[in-house]
Amino acid sequence: MILIKEFEFDAAHNLIHYHGKCERLHGHTYKLVVKLEGEPDSEGMVFDFVELKRIVKERVIDKFDHTYLNEIIEQPTAENIAVYVWDELYDVLKEITADYMK
Repeated sequence: MILIKEFEFDAAHNLIHYHGKCERLHGHTYKLVVKLEGEPDSEGMVFDFVELKRIVKERVIDKFDHTYLNEIIEQPTAENIAVYVWDELYDVLKEITADYMK
């Protein structure tokens, strides 16, 4: 089963290693989609949405929302933002998901 939760945040950035319109300072409303795969536990859940929202808020949204992303990620392309988010969430969600499967 796949569990999907969407998040949004607003942030500004500029692409310093890019030559074109996006090298200038600008902002976006970003959509972050987190997908977890697993078997439902004894309570019928793959993962507790309350816990998922807390983790994503603490580890990503609170760091990114209404910020200048270049202060966090040198070249904040969509790809580099995705890698950063993966690095922030993967280990903690994998560990907790493994606990759900016990």
